[in-house]
Amino acid sequence: MKRFWTTTTAIADGEHFTVLLDAKPLKLPGGRGLSVPYAALAEGIAAEWGAAPQEFSPDDLPLTQLTSTAQDRVRPHRAEIIRQLAAYGLNDLLCYRAEGPAPLVAHENAQWDKWLDWARERYGAELLITAGVLPINQPEDTAARFATALDAYTEYGLAALGVLVPALGSLVLGLAVAEGALDAQTAADTAFTDELWQEANWGQDKEAIARRRHVTADIASSQQFLSLCRG
Repeated sequence: MKRFWTTTTAIADGEHFTVLLDAKPLKLPGGRGLSVPYAALAEGIAAEWGAAPQEFSPDDLPLTQLTSTAQDRVRPHRAEIIRQLAAYGLNDLLCYRAEGPAPLVAHENAQWDKWLDWARERYGAELLITAGVLPINQPEDTAARFATALDAYTEYGLAALGVLVPALGSLVLGLAVAEGALDAQTAADTAFTDELWQEANWGQDKEAIARRRHVTADIASSQQFLSLCRG
């Protein structure tokens, strides 16, 4: 897509806020005019449109994409989104450990056990671990406890978690990022513990590095979005 505007401005619109492109209201992909309840988010959206290159794609506008997702997908399907995210926690990356070698197993334990402890202390959600990839049955109340935690989030928070959780392969790590317990880079490094250990021992892979960089950028954008939605 080609850039068609020169200036961007965030303005108040009653009790909400919107963004103008050359004095014309910005419209979301569904055709509705942008309207958000957070001044900081409107300013962030205006800034990303202002920084967009002459040839741009939706990937250049992550805050706008997340806003659209929150309003058009999460808001009308809130209960289902919560159910899906809570279910993700039952197959959390952190629960599936390598069968060997022993140094990798020890490294996983050092990186991941503390976050399972965090989830148990923060939400009362117990997650069991296993070696290998065969599914493990989690305690019956774990999904309900995660659902209760997720229900505290607005549609904007749930939209961000909808990016964070699959990007990290972990509901626990996604919630830790959302709560400010993990920054984007540390969260990505934690999720890619196995891959980074393999690279440290056997050498780097350029495609894997590029993929991790992309994932880390998605996590950072989601974390920024959450921050802007707090005020």
